[in-house]
Formats: sequence, C-alpha cells, structure tokens
Amino acid sequence: MKLKQLWTGTMIFSLTLIVCALTVILIVHQWTHTEAGRVPPKTAVILQAVNQNLVTPDMNVPQFLTSSGPARFTSEYIEIPVSDGETIMSKMYRPIEGDSHPIILYYHGGAFMEGYGDIETHDNIVRALAARTNSIVIAVGYRVAPTYPYPTAIEDSYDALNWAYLNAFSFGGDSNRISVVGDSAGGNIATVVSLMARDRNGPEIQSQVLFYPLTTFQDIEFESRLQYDSGYYLLSRNVMMQARDTYTPHEVLWSDAYTSPLNAQLEDLPPTLIITAEFDPLRDEGEEYAKKLAESGVPVVHYRYNGVMHGFVSFYEIMYRGNHALAEAALFLRTSDQITDDTYQFHVFDGGTNVRVQLREEAEAYAIGSFLIGKQVVKLFSSLFE
Repeated sequence: MKLKQLWTGTMIFSLTLIVCALTVILIVHQWTHTEAGRVPPKTAVILQAVNQNLVTPDMNVPQFLTSSGPARFTSEYIEIPVSDGETIMSKMYRPIEGDSHPIILYYHGGAFMEGYGDIETHDNIVRALAARTNSIVIAVGYRVAPTYPYPTAIEDSYDALNWAYLNAFSFGGDSNRISVVGDSAGGNIATVVSLMARDRNGPEIQSQVLFYPLTTFQDIEFESRLQYDSGYYLLSRNVMMQARDTYTPHEVLWSDAYTSPLNAQLEDLPPTLIITAEFDPLRDEGEEYAKKLAESGVPVVHYRYNGVMHGFVSFYEIMYRGNHALAEAALFLRTSDQITDDTYQFHVFDGGTNVRVQLREEAEAYAIGSFLIGKQVVKLFSSLFE
C-alpha cells in the first residue's frame, strides 16, 4: 500500500513538473513574438521583465549567473572642476598594480535628463571595461537637463577630458592614451567630445567607442525610429521627444554639429567602434554615422547585433550578445593604437555558431522565465488576498 502511494505521489509530482515546464516554455515562446518581430528567448524574457517592472538594468544579477575573484581595482568618487566654477561628481576605477595605464572616459546614457541614468546605473559596464582593458576608467557625472540644458553636458564632459589629461600622472594614467566611450545619449556626448578636442586643439583622443549612439536631433524618418519607437524595446519616441525638448529647447540647436554629430565635418576623428542593435530606434542613425565617419577617412569598425534591443550591453552579465559586444569594445580599446589605415569594417552578429553557448542561452532564458512567472503568480495571489 505504501509503495503504491509512493509511486502515485511520484507520478503526480513528475507530471506537475512536466506541466510547469511546458507552461514556462509556452509562455516564453509567446513572449518571443513581439510587436515588431520575433526575438530570441533571452531577449524576450529580459524585455518582459523590464516592461513589467520586475527588474531594472541596474539591478544586481543573480549570483549563479556571475563569477567573482580577487579585487584588481580600487574605486573612488572624485570631484572634477568644470569651467563655470562648479565641480561634477564622478567615479574612478584604477588598477591596483602598475602605473602609466590607459585612460577611458565613460559617458553614461540616460536621455540627457535627470532620473534616466547616471554614473551608478552604468557602473557594471564601467567596472567591466576597467577589468578587460586594465585601464583607468572615469565615469563622468556630467550635469543634465532640465536644470542644465545644452551645452552644459558637453562642456562638463570636455572639461573632464582636459582634467584627466592634465592630471593623468597624479593618478597613474598615461595622458597619451586617452579614449572616450559612451552609450545612447552618452555615445552622442563621447563623439561630440572628440569633435570638441579636434576643434579646440585639445587632448588627442586615441579611440572612441559608441554603443547605440544618438547622432541627430532632427526629424529624419529612419526606418528604425518608426518601427521600434513604442518603448517596448527600452526606448520610446516619447522619451526621445522629451529629451530633445529639455536638452535642446530651441529648434535651431537640433542641427548643430555638437548636438547632431551626423551633421558635423568628421575628418580627423579617432578610430571608432560603433555598436548598434537590431530592435532599437537609434539603429539606423548609428549606422549612418558609421558610414559617414568612414567616408570622412576615419577608421571604423561597426557591429550590428541582431536579436537585441537598445541598452543590451547593460545586461552583458546575462546576455551573451551583450557580453560579446563588451568584449569587442575592450579589444578595440586595447588595440586601436595599432590601426594604420582608414578601413571600414561592418559585421552582423546573430549570436554565433557555438552550440554550447546557444543551449546555455536557451536554458538560462527558461530559468529566468520561470522566475518571472513565479513572481507574477505570487503578485497575483497577494493581490487576491489583500
């Protein structure tokens, strides 16, 4: 009798697990069918999580998906003086060993506006770049709109470049090896800082890395702006319009070279890596900028990552494509001084051919999907008993 009960209990438990697993697979499969096309399962669960306010880009990643080791860097908050007599709070990562390290200035994304991004929301990218390039990385806390509209953000950012150049020796940096990196609005700022350094005979910049940059404020009907602007892919037309209205409140500014670098003369800019994402309203203008840089004689490497959305590098700890993009950025920053010609390289990355990686991505997607569905179920039951 007990054996029969045990067998029955085991069967019920097994069937329950199978039903739960199939339910998760079906729900995640449904999530992959989005309003503008089908996305990979890992992208689908992250989009679902963010759009349901279950996770945010700056949340800590579960420990089982990350690795740790002995500390190789120190971090400290620093105050950088700027031209109007104020200071901006920034954060510096420095290698514990050695000196005369390359310097990277990182300009965070966030639509140029308060409440959308700062040096903390992008700290994981900054830490990763420091570790993967063995460089000093300074996350620049430039001031943002609406309190500080254009040109405060770019002037603060350029002042930070000059400060790093003049003070490099004091913090173990090499003033002859300075690069700029930025994502989204920060990608715009990074390349504008390169333009300013060229135009003002400022410090020589070794390279620039631009993650899905905004390159124009003008009303150009790029296909990606029309197709992916709902906000489901982590950037909406409403936010873009609000950013323009607060950062550049006067229409005459929208075509300025220092707000819309797509309109600038681009000769003599540093070697450039541009990363774009398939499901991103900024995709086409980033790609147009890559082509215009190349036409102006600037060495350009451009990667388009299919199957991902705006901001995907922020999820590099759980997205293989994000990790791959960050690895390409680190490689470019380490080797850009070896570029000798003005070639244009364009690559499309669909996820690679490594079967083990693909299986791991699928497994992690369903594991995360199970977690999200569980949270939704708990939330539903909690609301029923309130």
